[in-house]
Amino acid sequence: MLKIGLTGGIGSGKSTVAQIFKHLKVPLYVADDKARMLMNKNDAVRNMIISEFGQKAYTNGILNSAYIASVVFDNPEKLEKLNRIVHPAVREDFLFWVSEQRERPYLIQEAAILFESGYHKHFDYIIFVNAGKELRINRVMERDKVSREEVEKRMKHQWPEAEKKKRSEFIINNNKGDLILSQVLALHNKFISLQH
Repeated sequence: MLKIGLTGGIGSGKSTVAQIFKHLKVPLYVADDKARMLMNKNDAVRNMIISEFGQKAYTNGILNSAYIASVVFDNPEKLEKLNRIVHPAVREDFLFWVSEQRERPYLIQEAAILFESGYHKHFDYIIFVNAGKELRINRVMERDKVSREEVEKRMKHQWPEAEKKKRSEFIINNNKGDLILSQVLALHNKFISLQH
């Protein structure tokens, strides 16, 4: 069974691409969703977050994401501490999930910071979803109702697109006018053929 990593810069449309794979019945693990779930439901993770970030980290038993974001955003040291709590828990959860998918030809993990976290090493192939910077900025401004400055600030926390592209085996272009369905289907067929 192949393990495929799916990544791309903020606003590239990687979640849209991931959903197409899911419609093709490919097992999909969305790292950001699982991280949120673990921070809310996993007692060990919760306790470590509270001991690191204080009681304000949770409101009525639910992760206070706005508070956590405000603490870690411009503080690389705090962000690193949060990552050291969350990433191993996500990795463990992912490995357990993988063990349940044994009969499938391939599976996909969608993760925004696949390269930044060093997890790209654990995959057979990486798909990078590529889109121009202006288009990505406009998509995120519209989606999250935030300013251009806010989007550019978030982008600074991710590796340069060129670097990610260079390290990826496959690229899906998702600019205006690009047909992503045919690109996904071509990769889907390729991954299945690699398993036979």
